[in-house]
Amino acid sequence: MKTSLKFLAALWFFACAQLATADEGQRLLRVPGTLSVAVYKEFAPFYDDGKGIDVDVARLIAERMDAKLSLLPFEADEKMEDDLRNMVWKGHYLGYGPADIMMHVPVDKAFMDRNDKVIILAPYFREQMSLVHNREKLAKVETMSVFEQASIGVEDASIGSMALLSFEGGKLIKNVRHYHDIGKAFDDLKAGNISAVLAMNSQVESAMRDSKGFDRLIPPLPGLPPAGWVLGVAVKAGNEELARRVQAIMNDLDKEGRLDEIFARYGVRRLRPL
Repeated sequence: MKTSLKFLAALWFFACAQLATADEGQRLLRVPGTLSVAVYKEFAPFYDDGKGIDVDVARLIAERMDAKLSLLPFEADEKMEDDLRNMVWKGHYLGYGPADIMMHVPVDKAFMDRNDKVIILAPYFREQMSLVHNREKLAKVETMSVFEQASIGVEDASIGSMALLSFEGGKLIKNVRHYHDIGKAFDDLKAGNISAVLAMNSQVESAMRDSKGFDRLIPPLPGLPPAGWVLGVAVKAGNEELARRVQAIMNDLDKEGRLDEIFARYGVRRLRPL
C-alpha cells in the first residue's frame, strides 16, 4: 500500500512539474497557448503558400512548447533592420505584428551588435550563393566572363544582382536577366531561354532537384562570401526566457536529426553553421 502511494505521489509530482513547465512556456508568449512566428512570404523553399522549411521548423518549436502555431507571413522591407522592427520588437505601422519569434535572421556579430532590441539565437543552417547552368548551352563556368556572351538570371534587388552588375565595371550588365520571382528564372533555365541562374543554394537545390543536364557550382564572383552566411531565430530583447526555451528546443531538434529531415524533405542539403 505504501509503495503504491509513493508511486502515485511520484506520478502526481511529475505531472505537476510538466504542467508547471507548460504554464511557464505559455507565459512567455504574447497570446498564451499560441506561438506566433514571422516568416518571409513567397520565399520557397522556406515559405510557399503555407508550406516550407521554416514552417516545418516553426511547427516543431510550437509543438515542443505545447502551443498552437500561428504563422505571420510578411514581405521583406528594404532592410533587415526594418523587418526586425516590424516583426519582432515593435510591430508594423499597418497594425500587424510583432510575432513571438522570427525565422531566417542573420547570425552575425556586427549585425547583432547593431540590433540590440532583439536577441538573435539558434543558428540552424548556413546559406551560400550557387550558380546553376545548362551544360548544353554552357559547357563549363571557370570565370564569370563567360556571361559577357551567355545570359544569366538573378532575383532583382538581391545580393546576387549587385554582384553581377558590378562585376569588372559592369561587363555583364547586358546579359543579366532580372526576375521578381526567382522561380520563373528556373523555369526559363529549364526551358533553355537563359544559360544560367545565380541564386541561393537552397533555392537552386530545391528548384532543380529533379532536373538533368545542369551543373551547379559556387560562383567565382568577387564580393560573395564563399562560405556563405548563417541564419537563426530572433526574439524581442528582454524575453530571455523565451530565447532560452527556443535555443534548447533547436538544440534538441538538431541532435535528433529533425532539422536535417526537414531540409531533405524539400530537396535541400542542410549546410551546418560553421
